[in-house]
Amino acid sequence: MSKQELEVLGQTQECCPGLLTAPLDEDQATELAKVFKALGDPVRLRLLSMIASRAGGEVCVCDLTPAFDLSQPTISHHLKLLKQAGLIDSERRGTWVYYRLLPEMTDRLAGILTRPAGQPLSRTGQAPVGATS
Repeated sequence: MSKQELEVLGQTQECCPGLLTAPLDEDQATELAKVFKALGDPVRLRLLSMIASRAGGEVCVCDLTPAFDLSQPTISHHLKLLKQAGLIDSERRGTWVYYRLLPEMTDRLAGILTRPAGQPLSRTGQAPVGATS
């Protein structure tokens, strides 16, 4: 049955199951690891935040670079890794490059990490990983 047919019946087929609802296959894990690796650096995380929170939805690299005590080539390298991970896109306008968030990827990450409503985080008596007593 097609997704469209399922929707007509009031059912939806989940295209990207959450991390907590089904195990990832090798390809999914490899793809997601690249995204999480890109987000695992504080500079890249700050850059993504600056781009995503900018009014108008985009920001010039000329406005990003002064916020860091890093060279322009280093900032460009971090932006390149975010772009390769599918988190941002860019457009050259004259001598400047403008960056914008690709919400499809952040929405996908949010969906993957969201626990299904009504489901417990862990079995009774087990503390979540990293919890202290």
